[in-house]
Amino acid sequence: MNETDALAAFASISSATRLRILKLLVEAGTNGLSAGEIAAAVGATPSRTSFHLSNMSEAGLVASSRMARQITYRLDFAVVGALMRYILEDCCKNNPTVRACCVSDGGC
Repeated sequence: MNETDALAAFASISSATRLRILKLLVEAGTNGLSAGEIAAAVGATPSRTSFHLSNMSEAGLVASSRMARQITYRLDFAVVGALMRYILEDCCKNNPTVRACCVSDGGC
């Protein structure tokens, strides 16, 4: 990941609705969710949800696949991982305090 990609990803999730979508798609895992399911879960209209998903897709965070008339959206976990790695390694220079916050016992 480079600075341009990281900025696009962070800009994309700087919206409360898109952050909720990201969290929802993390929970959905590799199965993903339809746009309608996402809209219902985050309390947004279908057209607004499509706008948010398009933004997240342009940033590389979300991928979609079509089966008949249904489009399923999935989080690109590799891109999210690369973003986290970029923050830890490039921005924070592997600072031990920051890295400790990333362990499951909440080292901070």
